[in-house]
Amino acid sequence: MCLPGRVARCLFFDQNPRSKRDPVKSRRDEEGACSCALCGAQDGVSPSRVNELYVDDPDKESGGKIEVNLNISLPNLHCELVGLDIQDEMGRHEVGHIDNSMKVPLNNGDGCRFEGHFSINKVPGNFHVSTHSATAQPQNPDMTHIIHKLSFGDKLQVQNIHGAFNALGGADKLSSNPLASHDYILKIVPTVYEDMSGKQRYSYQYTVANKEYVAYSHTGRIIPAIWFRYDLSPITVKYTERRQPLYRFITSICAIIGGTFTVAGILDSCIFTASEAWKKIQLGKMQ
Repeated sequence: MCLPGRVARCLFFDQNPRSKRDPVKSRRDEEGACSCALCGAQDGVSPSRVNELYVDDPDKESGGKIEVNLNISLPNLHCELVGLDIQDEMGRHEVGHIDNSMKVPLNNGDGCRFEGHFSINKVPGNFHVSTHSATAQPQNPDMTHIIHKLSFGDKLQVQNIHGAFNALGGADKLSSNPLASHDYILKIVPTVYEDMSGKQRYSYQYTVANKEYVAYSHTGRIIPAIWFRYDLSPITVKYTERRQPLYRFITSICAIIGGTFTVAGILDSCIFTASEAWKKIQLGKMQ
């Protein structure tokens, strides 16, 4: 039986093209859904972090002490002249602190790297690097320096916490006046990190301001020093790790998978509609 040309041409097309499922497309949809589900599972397994602020002393068991870690280089001052002095408002006045400290000569003995680990009371005070403890005071001590590290409390090795735990790390004063004193004014903020096991670690962030000036003694001599004057903030920052409940995790995974297939279906429908419209346009041109 002979059919008109237009009808014959129409028979070349699938009468129900959507009834045939493309195996490649099906596999891609499934892979996409699995990828989204895996991403959601990773987010669900990874603990979330809750931040809070409160007024309290978080580390009452420390006996009112804060551990300090200082690492500083003075490239133009001999090690025998370098000393650490500690003062605070509780009456502490210690000159030439040497416990848990180390001096490493630099530049063939012309300079010194000082590293010290010591504790301070939880009251306003200062600690300073100077020549005050030296047996004989040098004529013109050079206090140009680089601060490698200044931190307080426990070291937190936690990702995605952007805090000022070592705000002075890398501070470079090598080009400053050799006879100038340096004042670093610190505001120390107690910080607590509690992991999912309930273990707490106590650290301290700090902000800093600084100034330089030439200081004269009562005899008119210039005796420079590097001062770290500190005060404590009454506000404590606490980070707490938490994992979301199982039911919420399952609900989110189901929502991700369902949403993936829904969006894939919408895109498939749009593509199919556009394809059919294009075929009709092409068919019209062939007539």
